[in-house]
Amino acid sequence: MRKTFVLVIFALIGLGLTAVASSASPASSSKAASAVLTAKASSCSHASIARDVYKIGSLTVATDSPAYEPWFSNNTPSNGKGYESAVAYAIAKQLGFSKSQVKWTVEPFDASFAPGPKKFDFDINEISYTEERATVVSFSASYYDVQQALIAMRNSRIVKHHTPADLRTYVFGDQIGSTSLAFINTELRPTQQPSVFNTLNDAKSALQDGRIQALVADTPTAQYISSSEIPKSVLVGQFPSTGEHYGLLFAKNDPLVACVNKAIATLKANGSLAKFQKEYLGIYTSVPTIKP
Repeated sequence: MRKTFVLVIFALIGLGLTAVASSASPASSSKAASAVLTAKASSCSHASIARDVYKIGSLTVATDSPAYEPWFSNNTPSNGKGYESAVAYAIAKQLGFSKSQVKWTVEPFDASFAPGPKKFDFDINEISYTEERATVVSFSASYYDVQQALIAMRNSRIVKHHTPADLRTYVFGDQIGSTSLAFINTELRPTQQPSVFNTLNDAKSALQDGRIQALVADTPTAQYISSSEIPKSVLVGQFPSTGEHYGLLFAKNDPLVACVNKAIATLKANGSLAKFQKEYLGIYTSVPTIKP
């Protein structure tokens, strides 16, 4: 009898443990992963980071080519000039890497958020966080909060006529896979399907040639395009924030994310990000807001 009773007790205990295990939700798994990342962030010494980097002894940072102003300067990410270049080097310093230990590599924009292994530690290339992208790659916390803006040629009707109803009537175009293209489709909702281009340069050429009437880009990029790249173009205005932000992009579940987030938090707290924004983006962000 006692042996049978003991077996029953163990069976019940086993069932209880099985029930507990089977009831673990995705949310609890997510919390567990978050706890691991938090623990990792508490030990972000250079020595502990060294085993997580793509190449021992260096920090490999990716961006596209060309690297656009004002995020970079003279298409040379390694010169430390331009907002994203400055941010990358400031993060590297927080992680214990010298400027000479930062190695740049080229990664096309639309390839950066494809699933699979990455040949870099992080990519900094005006890549907005989206839930869809985050299913296959990981993102850092925001290093820049984004507003989208509208660019057109100076003699275009859209310059003076851009009510929400007006905006639906124009021919837009933008880079494939970009949040600017998504913004056109979801917020502006034009009646004609936007043209899709492989690169932002292709979209700019289409605007200049009259194949499209307008394109959308983040405000600093749009301001630079209209002031320095496309003659007789104007930045019509920027749209209200939708909560979009740029994050550094990593391979999915890269353990380096937590330490980079810690570095970004430090750069926000000590005023470095604000300083970089004022230095490199300040002249590009004072733009009137229009309604989508």
